[in-house]
Formats: sequence, structure tokens, C-alpha cells
Amino acid sequence: MLLSLIKKEFQLEFRQKSSLAGVLVYVIGTIFVSAMCFKAKVDKPTWNALFWVITLFTSVNICGKSFLKESGGQALFNYLHYSPLHFIFAKVLFNMILMLVLSLVTFFFYAFFIRNEVENMSLFLLVLILASTGLGGVLSLMSAISAKASAGFGIMSILSFPVLMPLILVIIRLSKMAVDGIEWAGVSGQLLLILGALNLLTLALSFLLFPYLWRD
Repeated sequence: MLLSLIKKEFQLEFRQKSSLAGVLVYVIGTIFVSAMCFKAKVDKPTWNALFWVITLFTSVNICGKSFLKESGGQALFNYLHYSPLHFIFAKVLFNMILMLVLSLVTFFFYAFFIRNEVENMSLFLLVLILASTGLGGVLSLMSAISAKASAGFGIMSILSFPVLMPLILVIIRLSKMAVDGIEWAGVSGQLLLILGALNLLTLALSFLLFPYLWRD
């Protein structure tokens, strides 16, 4: 059941090739314009901040629409055929995978057009994975709430902002350590635990709250 749901999500996403192509054009275009504006010469704090701004807006555009297309007859079909926990887990897992791939693509083009400032690559990749997990989980839940309220994409973005802020603050601090080249011995274990705890909290809230949204 779960595997079939995840497969369905991939099939629906890749069936709309124009949507993914539009996101890639947005990412590459934004990075290219940024490189032209800064003439590929940015200091490390600016490099770090700009990367996460691009990643954040990409995640909102992709993950934020995951439930908005589940309406009408499609929503009724899902309600009758799928378990709410399986359904939300499939959505969250799909968004996590998609966000991780897009984050890696963003980093590749960002390093190509501007340059790679990361000195502790293993820490940066770990933060990227945890960030993708957190962003996918939060935006999936906010998209579900917005879809059930028939509020649209704009309200989803507004609802997501205060929830995402603690996650973004921790991500930026950890990624700054990676960019500055701080060794693992000097990395704050507390920040890593907080980031992991925020991810787990997001997933737990999704699994606890979604069944109530499912019945409405």
C-alpha cells in the first residue's frame, strides 16, 4: 500500500514535466542572476544566506502544492482507498526525496556559477539532508491544512513561515559552521540534536494531526 502510494506520487509528478522543468528553470535562473549581480564574488555569510533563500523558496513552490491538487473526486478516492497514516507518510517521504534531489541540484549549479565555499563538506551534506527532511515535513503538513481549509497557496505560505523559522535558524547556524570549515570536534552537538528533534517533532505532528484533517 505504502509503496504504491509513493509510486503514484512519482508518476503524477513526472507526468507533469512542465512543472519540474519550471522549477529547474527557476533555480538555475535565480542562481545565474545572483552570479551576475555579485559577479561571482561573495563573502561566506552572503554565500550561505543566499543559498538557503533559494532553497527555501524552491521548497515552498514544490512541497507547498502537494495537497492543493488533491481535491474533489481525487480527495474522495483517496479517502475511500487509503489509510490516512499511509497517505501522509507517502506524501512526506516523497517531498523529502524530491527536496533532497532539488537541494543537491541547487548546490551543484550554485557552486558552478558562483563557487563552492564549503570547507566541511560532510557536515554541509548532513545539514542538507536534515534540512530537506524538515522542510518536506513542515510544508506537507501546512499544505494539507491549507487544502482542507480551501485557503489556497498564499495562505499556506503564510502559515508555513512561523513554523519554518526555528528550523531555518538552526540550519543557517550549522551550515555556517560547515562553510567556515569548523571541524567535527568544534561542531555544536546541541544544534544537531535540536535540528534532529525538530524533524522528529514535525513528523510526529503530521502523523497525529493528519487523521483529523482526513476525516473533515
